[in-house]
Amino acid sequence: MRMSKSSLQVGELAAGQALDIPVYRLQPEANTGPSVYIQANVHGAEVQGNAVIFQLMKLLENYRLLGEITLVPLANPLGINQKSGEFTLGRFDPITGNNWNREYLDSAIELPHWYAEHARLDDVGIIQAYRSALVESCQQRLSNAWGITTGHRLAVNLQSMAHRADIVLDLHTGPKSCKHLYCPEYEVSAAQYFSIPYTLVIPNSFGGAMDEAAFCPWWRLSEYAASQGRDLGVAVSAFTLELASQERIDLADAEHDARGILAYLSHRGVIAESVRPAAMARYGCYLRNYKKFHAPKAGLVEYVAEVGEPLKAGEHLVNLLRLDHYGTEEALTRISLPVDCVPILHFASASVHQGTELYKVMTEVFPLDP
Repeated sequence: MRMSKSSLQVGELAAGQALDIPVYRLQPEANTGPSVYIQANVHGAEVQGNAVIFQLMKLLENYRLLGEITLVPLANPLGINQKSGEFTLGRFDPITGNNWNREYLDSAIELPHWYAEHARLDDVGIIQAYRSALVESCQQRLSNAWGITTGHRLAVNLQSMAHRADIVLDLHTGPKSCKHLYCPEYEVSAAQYFSIPYTLVIPNSFGGAMDEAAFCPWWRLSEYAASQGRDLGVAVSAFTLELASQERIDLADAEHDARGILAYLSHRGVIAESVRPAAMARYGCYLRNYKKFHAPKAGLVEYVAEVGEPLKAGEHLVNLLRLDHYGTEEALTRISLPVDCVPILHFASASVHQGTELYKVMTEVFPLDP
């Protein structure tokens, strides 16, 4: 295995300094396996993915690599450096207000016309041609004569690298969160390899995130080819791994998650050796059953329900404290939910406005069978 490091410029600051990100490439002696792209820290406070990349690189030193792996830690220098006091604010582009992870390009390839031009190719050839078209669409976007926003430029530069891979992993964390995986419907069986207890099964549609930007074009190609009597399958797999809470580095936990990624890469033939997934219970929930609970009124919140722990209907979720109503029934409100659920994440602050999203919970949870 050979490792190389380079820098990619993803923008410029107002004073002219270049915004560069580090890019590591691990190359096998003989490239016979799928290629992989892994990025972390698109949101500024979500730093644990960097530790997972570090631990994965250390682990890979002991395995025989069959496919090329591109690793991009510290993927968003603007967001990472967007600090206010002791807190990192880098979830939203401060210029536009857009979520950094909703800036990716929805490919505009017109499939009936494109497919008609390339249908004569064999399966390998048509996949190569489609991959080239996706990369070219990113390059055209970056060179748009009217220019593009700072956040979109960052995202499309990252996406251009991701489109060159067969497997795309985007590493994130929540505010106060348990580990969970975003997995497309067509590949839910992949969840059994990652060391993550809860999986959100997402529809095969584009919502602006990296995982969707990576797999949705290939899902569309697969569907269109099937309508023409050809079984191409979905050539690219893409997942978002939510690695617990933000503003936190835990190297031991990062090694645990890196081993889960290694188990998936082993399953896919990216490494020669067999790596067994962690023995653990895994559960799923369809995205339509992933519910948000908003503060019914303003106040100070005690988050009672533990993330990752099943909660029965009527059990204690939060306490809402209103000192301006001391001496009345409004001073302390005990709140529960009317359905069984699993709290997955909650808001980081104890001081909230009315309508603040306090919890996200999985409902209608089901076991994922290996």
